This record gives sequence, structure tokens and C-alpha cells, in this order.
Amino acid sequence: MPSKKQNPITKLINTDGLQHAGYLAVAKTRAKALKAFSYVVPIRRPMLFVGETSCEDLCDMLISEGSSNVFIVTDAVLNKLSISAKIADYLDSKNISYHVYDGITPDPTFTVVEEGLSQSIDAQCDSIIAIGGGSVIDAAKMIAMAQGNKCTPQQLIGLFKAKKPSMPLYCVPTTAGTGSEATLGAVVSDDKTHQKALSIDPKMVPLAAAIDPTIMQGMPAHITADTGIDVLTHALESWMSANASVETDYYAASAVKSVMEYLSVVYKDGGNLKAREEMGIAAHYGGIAFNKAGLGYVHAIAHQLGAYYSIPHGRANAIVLPYVLDVNRQACQKRLAELAKKTGMVKDGQAGNSDAEIADHLIAQVRELIATLNISPTVKGMQSSDFDSIAKAAAKEVSDTYAVPTYLSKSEIKDILIKIKQASEDRMSKNESNDEAA
Repeated sequence: MPSKKQNPITKLINTDGLQHAGYLAVAKTRAKALKAFSYVVPIRRPMLFVGETSCEDLCDMLISEGSSNVFIVTDAVLNKLSISAKIADYLDSKNISYHVYDGITPDPTFTVVEEGLSQSIDAQCDSIIAIGGGSVIDAAKMIAMAQGNKCTPQQLIGLFKAKKPSMPLYCVPTTAGTGSEATLGAVVSDDKTHQKALSIDPKMVPLAAAIDPTIMQGMPAHITADTGIDVLTHALESWMSANASVETDYYAASAVKSVMEYLSVVYKDGGNLKAREEMGIAAHYGGIAFNKAGLGYVHAIAHQLGAYYSIPHGRANAIVLPYVLDVNRQACQKRLAELAKKTGMVKDGQAGNSDAEIADHLIAQVRELIATLNISPTVKGMQSSDFDSIAKAAAKEVSDTYAVPTYLSKSEIKDILIKIKQASEDRMSKNESNDEAA
């Protein structure tokens, strides 16, 4: 028996027996508690503005709420491309003061967030607008929460650490991916280890978001692909969650339908504003879905691949997703078949009549979409010696946070990693052969 000082979850995760009855019991209890929380604790949804005037509409709301000195959070690339100028120029026209902080980096660290917090306080800003992808929005959430609570970002890590409301926060996502503008969580990376730390609190949900397709149209094709598969992963994992509900099913299915219809379109034609707008709404819906239903092993493993091998999050999801769908297939075939029919991914009799055949058809279509987007399955530098640590961390993330349809042992997670490594090596070998032939 573990000592009183030892976390029984950690004890079980340090063994290979992750299917141990005690582990399953505790993990499922946590999942039920999270489900109860989602019903009992109200999680607000941001006011959503959609279309080419949505940024102006968002600014009008901010002004009507009494803001007069805005802290604009973005990154250096977006600022250099004048993406933030659309907001800044409109605020100028309304005589609203603002201060721009463009120091956000991919997977922002505590140091990056602390610098933004210091600048916002020094400038005496009274509201925040985040203009960017998931990294920018997550950093802005942490800045807003820390300033509102007069604390450090580190003090917000964990569940429900905030005692006071966040600073008023408004978001303009520039990618259709994370759906962070709709969620109650933010991720910050440790400066030294690069491990990700999570803050979750309903107070963190922004007040409003603007889905502006004109801002998204300049997104490069490879980022469009990576972030789009992130949307698909959010929706699929929410749909397969043991905590899925009628409400989350609606948003998850809507997001899946849009991704399957519009992602390849906007990948080929980045200027297609209709497709951009639909993908932006899909990302938002995916965020609403996983806010309550949660995620699963795709994200748990992808987070580790990102930390160990510096892979962008969306691409890591794209690499892991097909393998987890295969693992979940047996437990989820009825649900996946239902999703395929609901979203029009399969017509009556198209893929056979059984749930198993229809589920296989859905998984095949997901694989085909990823291939169409030219997302390479390659993970450079994968080391088998890392797999124990990766599997342990992924298992802990799931047991602590998600209500998955089936719980995997550490060896089953390692099997997925082995398949990814083999696929990477095969791809690199093929590329080398092609180079030699050329």
C-alpha cells in the first residue's frame, strides 16, 4: 500500500499496470467529478461577432463597457504584418488609448507572461485584446487573470485558483485552431523544462471574440492545415468523451462537419473568406465542446511530443490522431458511426451497414484528409529511451483531466509511440531514397 504521503495515482502510474482496478476507479471518479462540475458551475460563453466588421463590433462592445486604455497582446510576426493595425486604427478613431505588447512566443513561458503583465500594469490598462493564435490568447488570459487578481501567473496554475474576476478580456483569433477564445483554460510553459502548466478557471473565459475571415486569410497553408486538424481533434475527442452530452455533441458534430467540408478548401485557397469564416466558427464550437466534454489521449500524447521534440501542437495532433482513433475504434464504433451519419461523412449503404464498417469509413476519411493536407507523419529525433517518460506523463494527464472512452496501459501508449517512430523512419528513408534518385 502507498504511504500516506504518496499520491496513489502517481504510485499506480509508475507501474505498468495502468489497467489496475484502483487506477481505473480513481480516474473514472475524477471524470465523473468533472462532469458534475460542468453541470453545476456555470461556464459563460463569449459574445461572438462574426464577419468582416466583427473586429469593429468587438471594439464597440469594449468601449460601451467602459474601457478607455487597452492592452493589445500579440506576437512580433503579426504585429510586423500589421494584423493588429485593424484594431489599433479603429481604437484611434474612437480616441481610445492602447499599448501594444508583441512579445508572445509559441508555447509562451512564464517569463513572457510576466513581461506582458508588467507592461500592462505600468501602462495602467483597463482591458485586454488578444490578437493571435492559441499561444497569444493563452498568454493574454494569464495576464488578464494575474492583473485582475494582483498575483503572479504561477499562483494561477491548477484548478480554480483565482479569487477575483479577470481583467476584461476580448479575443481576435488569427488562426482557426485552438478555440482558446471560448475555453476556461490556458497553458504556459516552464522556462527551463518547457513542460506545460495548465490553469483552469471559469473566470478565464473571455467576454467576447471576433471571428474575422479577412484577418485569417493571410495564414500560410501549412499553419491552416495544422490548426485545422487541431479543431478536428477537439471535436472528435469531445464526441468520444465519456462526459459527452447532447449540448457538447451538437457543437462537436457541427465542428467536424465544417472541418471535413471546408479545411481542404481553405488549405488550397487561403483567400476563400467563406471557408475561413466557417473554419473560425468550427474552432470556436470545438472549444465550447471540449470545455465540458474534455479531450483525451491524442492531446495527452501530442503535448509530450511537442515538449520533447518541438513539434507544433496541431501537427502533433495530426500525427497522433489516426492511431488513437484506431485504439478507440472498438469502444466507440457505435458513436463514430452515429457521427459519420450526422455529419454526412457517410450515406446510407455507402460504407456497409454495420457500425464497425461505418466507423472504419470515418477513420479512413480522417486519414485521407490529413494526407490531402500534406501533413508529414515525421517526428525527427524520436528516442525509444524517452517513451517511458512520455507514456507516464500522458497517462497522468488523462487520469487527472479527461473522461476517455477507454483507459490505456503504459505499454499501449508506448505501442502508439513505436508506430509513430516507425512511420517517421519510413518517411525519412523514403525521402532519402527520392533525393538519391533525383
